[in-house]
Amino acid sequence: MTAGQATGQPLDWGCTDLHPKVLRGVLGSYPTGVAIVATRCPDGRRVGLTINSFASLSLDPPLVLWSLVNHSPNLAAFRDCSHFTISVLASGQEKLALRFASAAVPDKFEGAPLHEVPEGVPAIAGAVATLVCANDQQRPAGDHLLLFGRVLRVASVAATPLVFHAGRFTALAA
Repeated sequence: MTAGQATGQPLDWGCTDLHPKVLRGVLGSYPTGVAIVATRCPDGRRVGLTINSFASLSLDPPLVLWSLVNHSPNLAAFRDCSHFTISVLASGQEKLALRFASAAVPDKFEGAPLHEVPEGVPAIAGAVATLVCANDQQRPAGDHLLLFGRVLRVASVAATPLVFHAGRFTALAA
């Protein structure tokens, strides 16, 4: 069943306005999980940001991918790092998601609940799931860099994940 059939309205397949604002609105109709990706630079500085561009790619070998816009001030840190973590946030961790999404917060990690993984990078405590990844490869794609992580270890807890849909945080119904 198509969306038009579900609402009884015909779909307009004539819209070719692919302006970023229009696309953002359309793509926002797809609910996504919310995660924080983090790494540590060679000088010891921690770098982290909120993402919802995360997806599983392969089980054998275990690979995940996420993307980062090319003009991000954090691009070099993630492009050049050896490892990163992806912490899938739990419902109730909205403030952390907003903190790590804000360019105005100088030290996003200050006061954040953290674990240090054996590879020497931070992970968010209380996350539904954490994946520790080796920075396997990257590929340019449009105005983003795709980053592929080879999953080395995982941790998870029983909790409800944080979800982003239509420009706001929400949670899955029980």
